Amino acid sequence: MKNFKRILLVLLVLLVLAQIPFIYRRYETGKLAEKIAQLDAQRTTNQDPTFKEYKGIIHAHTNLGGHSTGSFDELIAAANSNDLDFVLMTEHYSDTFDTAEKTLNGVYGKTLFVGGNEIDTSDGDRFLLIPGGGEAARVRMSGTTAFLNAAHASNQLALITYPEKFKSWDSQFDGIEVFSLHTIAKQMNPLTALGDLIWTYPSYPELMLAKNFQRPDANLAKFDEIAASRPISLFAGTDAHSNIGFHIFGDDAGNKPLGIKLDPYETIFRIARIHVLIEKDKEFNRESLIEAIRAGNFFVGFDAIGDTTGFVFRIEDIEVRTSADDHSPVPKRGELTGRNLEAIAPAPARFVVYKNGDVIAEVKATPIATGISAMDPGVYRVEVYRDDLGPPFDKIPWIISNPIYVR
Repeated sequence: MKNFKRILLVLLVLLVLAQIPFIYRRYETGKLAEKIAQLDAQRTTNQDPTFKEYKGIIHAHTNLGGHSTGSFDELIAAANSNDLDFVLMTEHYSDTFDTAEKTLNGVYGKTLFVGGNEIDTSDGDRFLLIPGGGEAARVRMSGTTAFLNAAHASNQLALITYPEKFKSWDSQFDGIEVFSLHTIAKQMNPLTALGDLIWTYPSYPELMLAKNFQRPDANLAKFDEIAASRPISLFAGTDAHSNIGFHIFGDDAGNKPLGIKLDPYETIFRIARIHVLIEKDKEFNRESLIEAIRAGNFFVGFDAIGDTTGFVFRIEDIEVRTSADDHSPVPKRGELTGRNLEAIAPAPARFVVYKNGDVIAEVKATPIATGISAMDPGVYRVEVYRDDLGPPFDKIPWIISNPIYVR
């Protein structure tokens, strides 16, 4: 009996000692949260004279299509509390009714919802179809090419989700989900994740997840390969299900007085967003939103590590003005001598500029990267990093732009 007590005491001491690293990780995360809040208070927002910026998320589910326990009320409240301008729903299909029609469509509070579907084709490829429709349940009987032809004939967006499992890369899809919160969560180390869930997650859920992010190297490389041949867009998907957790008591009506949910919409919606740019003279509605996404007029912002609102990425023509003659101060328009790439972040950061998938420039510790030549034809995009936050954010993008095509 004494030996048993000794063993139990030793195990208890070891258990307590094993918590020290996680307690320290929580302390570090708290200091990081303070630093991000301080930097956000000092950020600058750039006002674009032509476009207005709208923030939202792509890829969300409710209990309507299965795989989720989230309700409409829960999702609307989370979108409104996060000041989201839009949520693109992607309900799983049903054989008996149109989940895209029955899900949230229209404006609820301050948020525009667009009903869509997540569907598979008979070729084993998976897409987000926006807006969705009653044909979603039948698509799994069609090949990818037939599905895409039908989607485009109906002016719908077909975006690849789970690109690591995708096969039909020569098909005419509209975009690639290069980053998925669901996929990243599955890649977390289960041992460290458990300790962080106990100590850090309750106070800093978004940052705890963000510290486990990785740059999606393979997906970005594949995107650059496809983008070199035709215009497509990249996006980050939340794949929000609000279905991870447990409860002790509850009933079939959804009442769970003693329960914990680890992935509530409110938390997930604060992590990764897309920021869409729409001309100021256009009304913000379902049609203008889909049109802007189709055109790639948006960027990915990992807002868990700092508000990305106001990011700018553009290429401007450079012209030289010369005097009309040696004696006249009146200028005349000269010839186009180049194109200048300009990227502006809300706070000082490191800019990495890509052309056709290769790094062509890197600008450190500045809110503005400019003076980079974009004269030659190619596909240009930029990634922005917050080195000032320390590891791992020196290797995880804060912002990923969509490309600009110079022909």
